[in-house]
Amino acid sequence: MSAFSQDEYRKLLEEAVNYHGHKCAGIESGTRMTMCALERVGIADPKGADRKKLLVFVEVDRCATDAITALTGCQPGKRTMKVLDYGKMAATFVNLDTGKAVRLASNMGKQEAPDGTSIMPDFTTATDDELFIIQDVEVPLRPEDLPGKPVRKATCSKCGEKVMDGREVEVDGRPLCKPCAEDRTYYRAIA
Repeated sequence: MSAFSQDEYRKLLEEAVNYHGHKCAGIESGTRMTMCALERVGIADPKGADRKKLLVFVEVDRCATDAITALTGCQPGKRTMKVLDYGKMAATFVNLDTGKAVRLASNMGKQEAPDGTSIMPDFTTATDDELFIIQDVEVPLRPEDLPGKPVRKATCSKCGEKVMDGREVEVDGRPLCKPCAEDRTYYRAIA
């Protein structure tokens, strides 16, 4: 385990479980992931004194994301959490003051029982390196990516909807939202 004690892990796990609603491998993994990452990027009090210093990119819309939210206070609505649903149990934590960033990806599933099933690790005793692939990374951030009010707005020339913070694309000299530019949406209008 990292510098955190098993007692600290159990306390944080309880906080994550209370937020999420039940204990599961994703909550346990997200708790350990958060503990490891905060230590490595130098954030001691993510919901207090350091609350404006942390930005997290999560790569999955599953239970571990709830643990990270519960323990860091980072949320998409506060623009301190970016959800990139790549379907990977991974997250990158960025200290906005220092620029130090670390990406952790789950190592779970690498161990198999003789019958081929996955063996779940003991989250109270496994080391960070046993649980995660850990990489120091660099995350180039634009002003539009940071917490705070929108830096700029554009109007999509096709659908007329507002696009904030540089998320529009230019096609033939016209601003378009990404769905219009790619001619696809996740929904289909029925009226």
